[in-house]
Formats: sequence, C-alpha cells, structure tokens
Amino acid sequence: MGSAAAALVAMLTDRLLTPGAAATLEVSGTTNAAVLVPLYEREGEIHAVFTRRRDDLRRHPGEISFPGGRHEPGDADLVQTALRETDEEIGLERTAVSIAGALRPTPTIATGYAIYPFVGVIEPDVRWTLSPDEVASVLELSLRDLRSGYGRRRLVRRGLPIRTDTFVVGDELIWGATARILQDLLERLPS
Repeated sequence: MGSAAAALVAMLTDRLLTPGAAATLEVSGTTNAAVLVPLYEREGEIHAVFTRRRDDLRRHPGEISFPGGRHEPGDADLVQTALRETDEEIGLERTAVSIAGALRPTPTIATGYAIYPFVGVIEPDVRWTLSPDEVASVLELSLRDLRSGYGRRRLVRRGLPIRTDTFVVGDELIWGATARILQDLLERLPS
C-alpha cells in the first residue's frame, strides 16, 4: 500500500466504527448483506467507487450501488461477504483492499435486506473486471462532487411518490440505501 493510501486508512480509522462493533448493531431486514465502500485518493481528493447494476436485473435494476450482496454460509463474517462480493462483481481482489472500518447498517425498504457497509481503501487506477451477469459499469466519483450534488428530492418508485435523500453527479442519481450509506460516510469526514 502506498503512503497516500496508508494515510487515508489512518484518517478513516479514527472516524469509523470498528467492523466488529458494526456487525453487532441490529437493523430491520430479514436477510443480512454487506457492501464495500471502496475509497481511494488521487491528487489530494478522495473518490468512491460505485457499480451501476444491469437494467435487466430483478432487484434494483439500473441502480447505482456499492459492490456487495447477501451473506453466504461460507463467509467467515460480513467483512468477508463484502470482499467476496466485490471481487465477484468488479474483480477487486481482497488483497487489494485495506479495511479502515465500518458505517452504520441500513435496511432496504422494498427488498428486506439489512446492509452492513465496510469502508476499504484501495489504490487508484484499478482495472475493473465486471461481472457480466450483474454490473453494467463502474463509477468513480469524488466525494467533493457527491457532497455538492446532495439534495432531498421527490422520486416515484413502483408507482409511489417518495421524498428521499439523493446525490446527483452529472446524469448519475444515487438514492435509497446507497444514499444513506454515503450520507453516513460524508458526515464522518471533513468537508
């Protein structure tokens, strides 16, 4: 790990929950899942890595999310779930991630997941290998742009109007559980 990545890990560790403490927090949801919040620093600016889900998926089609998924019986813990799923979805190997800590778990409203987010630091300029079954693209967005794109918006989902936290960068809309996870991260970091 380079010196910039090591410094980012040190800064984040002081501001995040420990993975063990986060895993003990209860959240509504019938299925445990975990996501990785991959961060890297380039030219003094922190970036987050997201996936855009394929449009033909049954759950959350076309939405922007952090890489992750359901906890499987073979996973030692939820951190391992996040790392396994990230490797499967975008080809980011476990050994390329330094876990800095965790964020508060959050539920998904429509699908009943309890999502446990873990923050990992990676080096910039990773070459992504996308799962053709799940991921349409990878987005790398600066935290500065995400902060400036925050707003509460009225969206219509499944025919129902909702007012929710959102982040918009260019044409990209982040909302729902991913927006809640991102909001928790941004509240913990200096502007």
